[in-house]
This record gives sequence, C-alpha cells and structure tokens, in this order.
Amino acid sequence: MEFGLLGAVEVRVGDRVVDVGHSRQRCVLAVLLVEANRLVPVDVLVDRVWGEQVPHRARNAVAGYVSRLRQVLPDEVRIVGRQGGYLLTADPMSVDVHRFDHLVALARVRPDEAVELLNDALGLWRGEPFSTLDTPWLAAVRSALEARRLAALLDRNDLALEQGRHTELLAELDATAAAFPLDERLAGQLMLALYRCGRQADALLRYEQVRLRLADELGADPGPGLRLLHQKILTADLALPVDQPVVVPRQLPAPPRSFTGRARELTALDAVLTGRPPVVAAVSGMAGVGKTALAVHWAHRVAARFPDGQLYVNLRAFGPDEAPATPGEALRTLLDALGERVPASVAAQAGRYRDAVAGKRMLILLDNARDAEQVRPLLPGARGCLVLVTSRNRLTGLVAADGAHPVVVDPLSAEDSRGLLADRLGAARIADSAAADEIVARCAGLPLALTVVAARVACTGFPLRVIAAELGGGLDSFDGGDSATDVRTAFSWSYRAVGPQAARLFRLLGTHPGHDVSVEDAAALFGAQQIRPLLSELTRAHLLAERRPGRYVLHDLLRAFAVELAQIHDTGVDDFAQALAWFTAEHHALRAQSLSAASTGHCS
Repeated sequence: MEFGLLGAVEVRVGDRVVDVGHSRQRCVLAVLLVEANRLVPVDVLVDRVWGEQVPHRARNAVAGYVSRLRQVLPDEVRIVGRQGGYLLTADPMSVDVHRFDHLVALARVRPDEAVELLNDALGLWRGEPFSTLDTPWLAAVRSALEARRLAALLDRNDLALEQGRHTELLAELDATAAAFPLDERLAGQLMLALYRCGRQADALLRYEQVRLRLADELGADPGPGLRLLHQKILTADLALPVDQPVVVPRQLPAPPRSFTGRARELTALDAVLTGRPPVVAAVSGMAGVGKTALAVHWAHRVAARFPDGQLYVNLRAFGPDEAPATPGEALRTLLDALGERVPASVAAQAGRYRDAVAGKRMLILLDNARDAEQVRPLLPGARGCLVLVTSRNRLTGLVAADGAHPVVVDPLSAEDSRGLLADRLGAARIADSAAADEIVARCAGLPLALTVVAARVACTGFPLRVIAAELGGGLDSFDGGDSATDVRTAFSWSYRAVGPQAARLFRLLGTHPGHDVSVEDAAALFGAQQIRPLLSELTRAHLLAERRPGRYVLHDLLRAFAVELAQIHDTGVDDFAQALAWFTAEHHALRAQSLSAASTGHCS
C-alpha cells in the first residue's frame, strides 16, 4: 500500500488505485497523511481544508468525510477519533512525503550512498504536490515541499559533480536551470558540467546570460562564487580538469531478428528493475529454449536506463570444444572494455573491475554461465549496476547467497510457437493450419527447433505438410547444419555437464513410457533408493523438469535424445535375463503397490 501526495493525491494497493472521493474528502486525507500518526484537532482540520471559507456545520462534514474514508481505505490504515480530533495511523514510509524526508536525511549520514539516496528521494515526485487541490494551508505546504525538493536536487548535483558524473547530469541541469534562471548555485553547476564536458564556450555563454538576467531583473551582479567559477573557466584553470572523450561501451549483441511471446518472462525481468541495486537476474532454462535471445532482447529494451554502458561476456560454459572462461579471462575482457589497466592477479583484477564500475549505471550481460562460482567474481559491489546472467543451470547458489532473482524460461506455448513461425515465414506460408499444428507439436515449444524447421522451409520452398512429415524421425530433422543450429548437439553440451550417474539416469528415463515419472519409479528404474540427488542434478541442469513435487517430466525432444543415448550406451536394458532378475527382486514391492492402488481406487 502506498500513499501519494507528491503529485495528485492517490492511494494505491498493489496495482489498484483506490477511489478516495471528491476534492474536499481528498483534502481531509491529505491533511491526515501529512500529519500521519499525529493527532489533528477538528478545528485545525477544518481550517486546513476550508481556510477562511468555512461552511455551516463544517465539523459534521469532516465527520462524514472521515467515515467514508474509513470505508474505502485498507484495513491496516485506521482513522480514529480521540480528544476532539482525528489520528491516521500508517507506516510513514508508505507516504511519499515522509519517505522523501527520510531518504534526504539518510543521505546526510551516508555519504557513500548519498547520490543514489537523493535520486531515490527525487524519484518519488510525480508532479506538483496535492495537484488539483488548493487551500491556503496546502499552498503553504506545497511551497515548502518544493523548496525542500530543490535543495535536495542541488545537493545531489554537487555530490554527483564531485563524482565526475557531469555527462549524465547535463541534460537535467539544462532543463532545471531554465526553470530557475536566477538560481546562481544551479547556474554554477550547469557551467561546471558544460566545461567538464569540453564545452568551454557554452559555459562562458551561460554565465553571460545569467549575468544579464540578474542585472535586468534584480539590478545585481553575480555573487563571488559564480564570478570565481567564471574566471577559472575563462582561464582553463587546471583545478577544473576537462574530460577527454569517453567511449561508453555498447557491447550487447544485435537483438534477435524475430522475437515472439515471453510475456511472463519479460514481466519478471521488468520487476527486477524495481529492486534495490546492485541487482542480479539469473535467467535459466533448457538448451535451445531461447535464454540468450530473451536476455539480449530485454537488455536492448532497457539499455537507456544504463547510460554508462552495457558490457557482454560469453562465459562459454556450454559449447563445442572451447573450455569455459575462467574468472580471470572474463575479468580481463571486462577491464579491456572499460579501458582499464589489467593487473596480474585475479584478486587485483576483481578489485579494479569493482572500482571501474563504482558509481556508474551499467548493464552487464554474462551469457552462458556454468555455475555461481564462475559468476560471483564478476559481480560489481556498487549500486547502480544490473547483472543479467544466462545459464542452463538454475544457479541456485547465486539465488541463495547473492540474492539473484531467478527467471526460468519455459518452452513456448503453441500460440507463441505459431507466432514465431509466422514471424520467420510470413502468415501466408503457415496458412496450412494442420501442417503448422503438426510442426508446432513436433518442436514442442523449443525455439531452436522451430527456427531450424523455419529455415528449412525458407531454403527449400517445400510445402509445410512435406516438412511436417519429415519431423517424425527423431532429432535428425532438427539439424541446421552447424553446432549452433543442431538440437542434438545443443542437448549434448548439457548432457556432458552432468555426472556419470545422473547421465545414466537421464538415459533410463528416456525409456520410461509414462508422461511423467515419480521418485519411486525413478528409483526402481535406476535400481537404487538414493535417487533424489540425481534427480536434483538433472533438474538443475534443465535436463528434467519437476512439474509437481515429486513428479518429473522430460521434454519431448530431450526424451528422443535420451532414447538415442540409451540405444548407444545401455544395450543391456533389452537383456531378458537382466529384466527377469529385476522383476524377481522387485516382485513383492510391485505386488504391494498394485494391491494398494486397487484398495484406494487409484488403478485403472
């Protein structure tokens, strides 16, 4: 629940805006919120709501407004009458005015975080306080609040300029100076930012404009502080160093040519932006499901929020033959992109990297990660950065120890799968609904498989029904001609990353005839009771999905891959003597399960 006074008076519960009535009733609410958790006498409330134009029976009107507010406000907010007045009880941090004051006060005692805290405070403002409401008291409070906002803005500007953030401040300074043309402190901040951006002439011109306006409107000259700054800029004083041109890294790969669906995943990533930075988002999913495409698409969509640049590193955890990138290799890549000298030791590299991104707003995409150990040295320590990690593993350690936000990428729905085909081939090419449905079903929502099939249609010109008929022969139909577009090869990289016991269980699960498999079934199939660690290993690697607690599902194409592997590595599965020995050993357990199922009505 949030109360907004820094703009239109509003009450939000989650995404819902609560209707708090007409203007007088909202005035009553505004007064009580400004004085939250403090008793407001009725006479004071009447004066603040009506000023000199107090109507007859105003006290009764206030009582009616309070009664109606009690009906619409959430239960955790109470308005109680006592000692001839009213008291609204609420968490002060749920009222934007009080949160603004709290963040400004906090900035004074936390100098290292002051700029970000003041930015958070200024970000609470949505417009003119109490907009559309007008009483003498509200006008006075509004004026005081706007003075506090300007003071916080000027303090933030000074601190940000000290940190060398003049480039990112420049546009805002220009707009604010236009709104307050006689504020000499603001004029000095704009002049300094212009000069440090290499625009000496513009800085001197700004001074002349302020000087002339002060003379015309106030008959005064600029104060000593602004005159001294002007002299330093005029003489290019070495105490005011000018920036050399800065290259802001823009390393994101090109966005995917076609992108369809993913509303749930995009919403989850958007929600990550509302967290307290530094923020880490861990995007995981099975091979070929489109993790990198999602991450790159979303990163381009939000890139403007990170004006200090975007970095990209392929950590090579799952690929043809190249070994995964070590933390040292990744750090050297990042430091090179930032134009930093690369120290000898990995510890020194990590320290230099954290220094280089401190105070900056950057998006860092770490693609194709192996595990938390590979990623952790690459996490910045300062606020302002967002790290987006993609992996075929769930990166549970990163979620548990580093507060990463998990975003699991599922296979596409049938509707989104058709949308991807239409985007690649055009709506006219997929007019054959039956053939398109067959392709969608065979690809089982895997974007890699869909794009390979779409490429074959585009290259051969064959009708969809011909291509659809080819897809019943295993994974051979999903080979795009190289390792990056071969579904079997993509699966093999995930398979090689798990241990030998988990790999054997994966192969055996491919031979299981059911839609899903229970823990007990997996144990019987594998011939061992300690099966959960192996199931967890396969689940973390997204070779298996736990759709319900204790029930596991293989993706259709992964099942085909597992069957292929079982035929190569587990020829003994078809051995009659081995099968009979297993049945003899498990006969009593199977009989007991059958009797239990019959007695509870769970057999068919």
